[in-house]
Amino acid sequence: MFHLNFSIPCLYVLARFLLPLPWRRRSKIAVGALLLFGSQYHLWSRLSSGSVFSPEFPQAVVVAFNWAFGAILFLAIIQIALDLVGLARLAFRRRTPIVSTRARYGAAVTAMVLAAVAVDQATRVPEPKDIEVAIRGLPSEFDGYRLLQITDLHLSRLFQGNWARAVVERANALDADLMVVTGDLIDGSVEARQADVEPLRALRARDGVWMIPGNHEYYFGFEAWMRRFGELGLRDLTNRHTVLRRGDAGIVLAGLADLRAPANGQEGPDLDAALAGAPTNAPVILLEHQPRNAPERAGRAALQLSGHTHGGMILGLDRLFALANNGFVSGAYRVGEMTLYVSNGTGLWPGFALRLGKPPELTRITLRPAA
Repeated sequence: MFHLNFSIPCLYVLARFLLPLPWRRRSKIAVGALLLFGSQYHLWSRLSSGSVFSPEFPQAVVVAFNWAFGAILFLAIIQIALDLVGLARLAFRRRTPIVSTRARYGAAVTAMVLAAVAVDQATRVPEPKDIEVAIRGLPSEFDGYRLLQITDLHLSRLFQGNWARAVVERANALDADLMVVTGDLIDGSVEARQADVEPLRALRARDGVWMIPGNHEYYFGFEAWMRRFGELGLRDLTNRHTVLRRGDAGIVLAGLADLRAPANGQEGPDLDAALAGAPTNAPVILLEHQPRNAPERAGRAALQLSGHTHGGMILGLDRLFALANNGFVSGAYRVGEMTLYVSNGTGLWPGFALRLGKPPELTRITLRPAA
């Protein structure tokens, strides 16, 4: 379905950009074939690996496909805007083309430049982002406690071992008390990603590195991947919890399975199981990959950390991602008495590696007691 849905922008570009150009038929056919080829990136990904989620092309090819797909998408959006302006001008009976040839050429150049910028922003090593979260009932021993959220690494043929190594070095330099990885660490099988995930072994924090799965872990051999993450030193919090201590004071760190787990033969999110036996007088920090069910978690957690949305990736289009995630797409939200933080993501799905105005992040969260 991905390649069929993503064909729509290309069809619009063919009909409203390419066909009206004053070119020879042979040139139009050649350019049209290239556009169609680029628009079918997700089909070629499926053929290369059996999954649209894990293109197994060389990195440069993955980058080129994302640039081409992005250029088609941006050109379709710009062409729609030009057509709407042109139609409005017809109401004033001006005898000019709806869209001039010069405007079409300008749109094409703009779309290609935007796509190049978007791919560059998507693939860079993320900068740290610092936020503070006030928690009611936070023990004074945890005032100033720092945890680092890493999410949506999507280690793949696009985000390879050298990129992962740079992320790990930057994360370790932030000197967090705790690191949490909130899902979608990989795209591909354990065998395909062996070298790419190896740098995760070097992640360090005083209270450990804890993780939960995202939806993508369930697409590539869930049990094998969870064993591999354990070998790398990442501690699993799927439907379970741990208690972090400072002297006699404690806070609860709990995690949930992803919402896609039942569809892939695994146990779904179970908050009762995750908090079974947890101290009732300690604030709860909850890890859940997808943010949409935050209102259901608000009565039992003080802070929820999520990812999944990639921040919406492109400013403006992020509103579409918000609709699919119960309104939660990027940043901090107050949900009842709970704070929900949705990270823009550290990496990105290689099938749509475009960012404009929604940069990747390593999120360092400092806890403070609520007044």
